[in-house]
Amino acid sequence: MNAPIVHGGGITAAAAAFGGQLEDWLDLSTGINPNPVALPEIPARVWHRLPDRHLIETARHAARDHYRSGAILPLPVPGTQSVIQLLPRLVERGRKVAILSPTYGEYARAFGAAGFTVDAVGDIEDIGPQHGLAVVVNPNNPDGRIQTADRLEALHERLKAGGGFLVVDEAFGDTSPEASLAPRASGLSNLIIFRSFGKFFGLAGLRLGFAIARGDILARFEDWLGPWAVSGPALSLAGSLLNSDVSAIAGSIAERHRGLHAVVVGAGLAIAGGTPLFTLVADARAGDIYTTLCRHHILVRRFDYEPDWLRFGLTPDAADDARLAAALRSFER
Repeated sequence: MNAPIVHGGGITAAAAAFGGQLEDWLDLSTGINPNPVALPEIPARVWHRLPDRHLIETARHAARDHYRSGAILPLPVPGTQSVIQLLPRLVERGRKVAILSPTYGEYARAFGAAGFTVDAVGDIEDIGPQHGLAVVVNPNNPDGRIQTADRLEALHERLKAGGGFLVVDEAFGDTSPEASLAPRASGLSNLIIFRSFGKFFGLAGLRLGFAIARGDILARFEDWLGPWAVSGPALSLAGSLLNSDVSAIAGSIAERHRGLHAVVVGAGLAIAGGTPLFTLVADARAGDIYTTLCRHHILVRRFDYEPDWLRFGLTPDAADDARLAAALRSFER
């Protein structure tokens, strides 16, 4: 069995190792909007009853308009991790799977656990009809690489020629809408797109995402997930928030990104990539920087496969920018 992957967000473990109360820690280990949006009212009946079909349809239509998926109504899922686990069921046994790497590790783990050979490739030109499925995270996590829509569409056609599927994970796509393949999805029959709801809106605990694909693929996902997979309150919030004007949210994220960038550059750290929701730093002293920050009760993301990398998420405000800057200055001394 594949070993579990250590993700960001492990504040409980960090506090156990370095002390302090959980509420005293500054968690910069995840790429999530640090300022969750104000929640619209959820009618009492939504809490009281199992999710009605109208809630699902309202959320799907709102997701279609927000993600610009045209004729496709995205399928709500209980976090995109839930459908990552289902992907091996789509691929014929004996076929290889390609993953543009390094990237979010749960894809390789899911296919490896299912017995598939996984090719970790560094360029999408190394992916072709010999692969039964390929995964591209776009923008990529953790380095923020972006593949153009034209290049991804060409990859889709190569895979389709061999009966393969292209999975494009757009978990961080809300901050880079120009890179999204969703507007072309209705014309790409072997394409599957995953979108995260919680990262952009700052509501990761809701465990909500969307899958965009042709109808028969979405029907299979829906069947495999079973009835009432997504809670009524999650569907209600999606229907409201995806229909709202999100420009202020994008503006707030951009402002917080500028604050983080100034702190990182001011500390003399080398930026190796990122997105508006996180910054990747490359430094030979990464392990010591990580430990120093933990001693100041600040948690960032480290990587077992690249020990020189640290990923910094956004702070909620300028005061926490100053707190991070002070902790980094203590390391410099």
